[in-house]
Amino acid sequence: MGQTVISYAELANAAGTDLGYSEWRTVTQEQVNTFADAADDHQWIHTDPEKAKDGPFGAPIAHGYLTLSLQIAFWTEMFEVEGVKTKVNYGLEKVRFPAPVPVGSNIRMKATIAEVEEVKGGYQIAVDQTVEIEGGAKPVVVSRGLYRFYA
Repeated sequence: MGQTVISYAELANAAGTDLGYSEWRTVTQEQVNTFADAADDHQWIHTDPEKAKDGPFGAPIAHGYLTLSLQIAFWTEMFEVEGVKTKVNYGLEKVRFPAPVPVGSNIRMKATIAEVEEVKGGYQIAVDQTVEIEGGAKPVVVSRGLYRFYA
């Protein structure tokens, strides 16, 4: 764990860099409720702990998109490029939610820089990102993030 820091000049050769793991984070009911308000998605499986006890997972679960959005916090914790003027979250590829995240669970992300591509004025990196749940057999989010760095 710990943040990998590289310079903009080193970014061109960063493909294959294993960024390791983020710190663990606990997903709270308050987070889930706040996300439900922001996304206008108040499905009981997320926001009604009493009803969710009798649901398919035995407890309320986080929205898949909430878990996905936490990749930004994990990513910021894991990687920094020095000497850039602008950083852009360019998008995602191949997003999957293989397993649920029950409220109260701990999650963390593992990341590897898969590809680096030169774009006008900078570089785009493709990062293989896997969010796992503590004690879980399957990951909870698998995606490829695209990030751009401009000098």
